[in-house]
Amino acid sequence: MWKRWEDLPRFMQTAAVRPYYEILRRKKLSLAVKRGADFILAVVMLLILLPVMALISIAIAVDSRGGIFFRQERVTQYGRKFRILKFRTMVVNAEKLGAKVTVSNDRRVTKIGKILRRYRLDELPQLINIILGDMSFCGTRPEIPRFVYGYSQEMMATLLLPAGVTSEACIKYRDEERLLESADCADEIYVDRILPEKMKYNLESIREFGLLREFITIVKTGFAVMR
Repeated sequence: MWKRWEDLPRFMQTAAVRPYYEILRRKKLSLAVKRGADFILAVVMLLILLPVMALISIAIAVDSRGGIFFRQERVTQYGRKFRILKFRTMVVNAEKLGAKVTVSNDRRVTKIGKILRRYRLDELPQLINIILGDMSFCGTRPEIPRFVYGYSQEMMATLLLPAGVTSEACIKYRDEERLLESADCADEIYVDRILPEKMKYNLESIREFGLLREFITIVKTGFAVMR
């Protein structure tokens, strides 16, 4: 779950990352509890939600041509790459038909996909990513390698922890797709303007890391989705 400073990848061994490392080094017990809680809760939720996920799978299959799931390479703890798992909400080969990020009223999104994205039901398969240890319930959203390569040295500190399903940044920027709707180049606007602002919240969550804080973030996410 945790590494020594000397064991971190070279690109993370910088003066900008070191303060965040020292903060988390003193939180080893909390991090162990966090991982245990993630695993147990993810297993329980997966078993309970299997019937719902089965119905969603059928709806996706009936709605449009293509597979049930969407898998994409993302980056998680210590820069390790993994395949994030989601329900498919877009047409086949959507990545070849437009920007990497999704905008509001994106024509690539299917009818059932709009509903799934609105209520974040497309994220349910990520319970498997949590069980496997690739993700956590709360943490920085995993980005594609292309975006991570452009991180500043301080942003690399977010890779000290597993990627998350939700975060304070996710709540603040839950209307991100609308912000990108009128952009001429959505990817560039996301990387140059939105991502740096989201990272401010992500880095603050590391500086103020605590289990209670994470629990509150998860509760706030639930209310945000219901709204």
